Amino acid sequence: MRILLIEDHPIVRTACRLMLQAKRGVEVTEATTAGAGLDMAESFSPDLVILDLRLPDGNGLDLIATLISAEPDRKIIVFSMYEDPIIASRALEAGARGYITKNDDPEVILQAIEKVSGGSIFLTPGMAEKIALMAARQNSDPLQSLSSRERQVLGLLGHGRTLAEIADELNVSYRTSAHAVAQIKAKLQIPTTAAVIRWAADHLPPPPGGV
Repeated sequence: MRILLIEDHPIVRTACRLMLQAKRGVEVTEATTAGAGLDMAESFSPDLVILDLRLPDGNGLDLIATLISAEPDRKIIVFSMYEDPIIASRALEAGARGYITKNDDPEVILQAIEKVSGGSIFLTPGMAEKIALMAARQNSDPLQSLSSRERQVLGLLGHGRTLAEIADELNVSYRTSAHAVAQIKAKLQIPTTAAVIRWAADHLPPPPGGV
């Protein structure tokens, strides 16, 4: 089995590589950025990708879609520090076949590989319960109510951009970016822009290069 590990933290990457290489018949290669991961996926043709969501040059959720578009049958396991069921659900919706966190027991990653390589979806019992409870609530993923542009604006707000910077980055007027924020507050039922920023920081992955 060829496994591509896309992870920028040296200690985590080394620990994962040693654990994976201890299994017979496993070949592991590594990438530390989204760009390098795409290059390695093309040249190495991995059977399975283990992917962090926080990368120096890109968002792991976006990278899932790119990896899947290049190879629709590609198996991806997200390996993240985030225990938020919204993020896990979005990863699965993007095409990931498993979601584990860096707070899980080490052997969980081996269980995930076995299940996903066999064609199944893998979630830990705790994460599966969180997603089930979330899905049982009305409007379980509040981001589903937002347009693509509103999601962009929300992400940039959470990354510390001002309305003027958002307008410039998205090549729209200040009025358009302010209107998008007003729509976000209405749809998420959040009263202030400051509260929206806090919500985005809690529920969305950090910007590329974040600590």
